[in-house]
Amino acid sequence: MSDRLTSCPQDLVDFAEELAGLAADVARGHFRTSVSVDLKADESPVTIADRTAEEKMRAAIARHFPEHGVFGEEFGIEKPDAEYLWVLDPIDGTKAFITGNPLFGTLVSLLHWGQPILGIIEMPALGERWIGASGQPTRRRDVSGVQETRTRACSNLDRAIMRTTSPDMFPKEQAEAYDRLSRACGLTLYGGDCFCYGQLASGFVDLVVEADLKPYDFMALLPVVIGAGGVVTDWQGMPLSLDSQGDIVVAGDPEVHAQALTLLSGKI
Repeated sequence: MSDRLTSCPQDLVDFAEELAGLAADVARGHFRTSVSVDLKADESPVTIADRTAEEKMRAAIARHFPEHGVFGEEFGIEKPDAEYLWVLDPIDGTKAFITGNPLFGTLVSLLHWGQPILGIIEMPALGERWIGASGQPTRRRDVSGVQETRTRACSNLDRAIMRTTSPDMFPKEQAEAYDRLSRACGLTLYGGDCFCYGQLASGFVDLVVEADLKPYDFMALLPVVIGAGGVVTDWQGMPLSLDSQGDIVVAGDPEVHAQALTLLSGKI
């Protein structure tokens, strides 16, 4: 096994942006159309846009980096032991997508020996993209250009804005802990899927807490948030990996992160 990378090569960053663009084009082509919706085994919705976007990204990876592995929401994992593993969520927020809500996204991540070194949050309907890469500050791209982006300081929960995609994602024991945290925050908002993490990386949100996410839901978020100065762990304060349960606590300020962990654990 070769040494772990401390910075992500620029050619991989550029290629990841191309992948995000491929998926965004597919999503925009089907957005707010009469697209049919199927239910997967876990009863989550999926559309032709999800499947086509992932197929296009996988085909591009196979052409340019055939030795790389791929782990996507729709078509599973190939070459899981490869040095480089692309982790893809073609449409994060399919429920938003099928209801005409523009707060759906595409997530592209690259792992090197299991360590996320690159992440992109793409918002096809909004024309916004966050790019996080090891060794570089997080950048946000829109029609006006590209600029570095940072989380904001917030040292107290009573002034913190927290976002969560849905309170229904928490089982009973976690729901009680989450309610305890929500009551301590200055403001709690629901919805947004991956857009919440872009908001946090840009300094508009202080805390995002969710549960039971899959690696393709959270791997891309790590480089984006960390590169913007934020903190990402599970509910026990441990780093996230491909084997994590997907219960995540993301904060723009380490003090708020520590306070959130304390409330979630019940050690008040």
